[in-house]
Amino acid sequence: MTQTVDPVTALREQLVAWRRHLHMHPEVGFHEHETAAYIEAELRKMPGLTVSRPTETSVLAVLRGGRPGRTVLLRADIDALPMEEENTFEYVSQNPGAMHACGHDGHTAILLGVARLLSADAANVSGEVRMIFQHAEEIGPGGAEELVMETALMEGVDVVTGLHLNSQLPVGLVAVKPGAFMAAPDTIHITIRGKGGHGAHPEETVDPIAVGAQVVTNLQHVVSRHVAALDALVVSVTSFHSGTTHNVIPDTATMMGTVRTFDAGLRERAPGMIERVIKGVCEAHGAGYEFRYEPGYRPVINTDWVAERLREIALETVGEGHYQDAKPTMGGEDFSAYLQKAPGAYFNVGSGSDEADSRWPHHHPRFTLDEASLETGVRMLRAAALRLSLPE
Repeated sequence: MTQTVDPVTALREQLVAWRRHLHMHPEVGFHEHETAAYIEAELRKMPGLTVSRPTETSVLAVLRGGRPGRTVLLRADIDALPMEEENTFEYVSQNPGAMHACGHDGHTAILLGVARLLSADAANVSGEVRMIFQHAEEIGPGGAEELVMETALMEGVDVVTGLHLNSQLPVGLVAVKPGAFMAAPDTIHITIRGKGGHGAHPEETVDPIAVGAQVVTNLQHVVSRHVAALDALVVSVTSFHSGTTHNVIPDTATMMGTVRTFDAGLRERAPGMIERVIKGVCEAHGAGYEFRYEPGYRPVINTDWVAERLREIALETVGEGHYQDAKPTMGGEDFSAYLQKAPGAYFNVGSGSDEADSRWPHHHPRFTLDEASLETGVRMLRAAALRLSLPE
């Protein structure tokens, strides 16, 4: 009796090979030239796909199924982060100053796997499946915004989905959430203008470091005393630079930080609340200031019916024991740009395990994946493409 080989299991070695090649050759946003060329070459080996470059460093594969149905967009991001890797396995980054520290190498391998499986079964695919290998997720304004606003990618798309491997979830777990899932990640830039002088005579100066320290402390009150406890808001100052030596009080101090929100109204109010604190502290100490608020990606708000459909797919695909409802996160994602044009949902697949030493947080120099998560990702995205493309 001939035993049927599961097509995803049969693809295991290829998924790992794709992922490790990409991990060894990372490129940061808007510079993914070799990455895009590699993806395009792999896609052109698969029959039935129409392959193109919507932008210089993104790749689109289109499969027109043999049955009528809807148009589904599947998305994987392909860019790396500008950081040095500290792992020691044999496929570490070969590009100094660049590393796949967020799992995009895995996302790309997963979507390549889905493309191969769907292309081999095109007669049983409904509608049209578009697979976008997107550049520059990590760098604002983001590759998704460029694709949505400047190309025809979203024309005729009925539904969009994608996944993110998550090292903080057990390998193979799938997590889905309707509604608010990921926050809007905005950036603040602050310059405190004081009056420099000798470190031995602070009374003759307006110390921008001391004023800046008060600004940092008082900004925490925006969250704790100006916003309802159940409204999600993060204000973090993450960079503070001032001075050049031990005995000189400088003229200026510069700071950067991040502001995270889900609610559109709270996001609109945040710049005014933050600037009032900066202005009040500076006026109290005789300092001046400059403040700039830089909006980032929109929040990822999953469409309820798409998220519910993905939940059903997960329960059928991985089973109840490997599914959980996702928790919202204050992390940001430019997947939100696609949701401005079509209903959709973004979801997580766990990639963390002690065996693979893959529980390091994202954007850490030791970040890696348990590669068993690649198979789960393929199963989910393939099933999502087949199910979501069915005609209503």
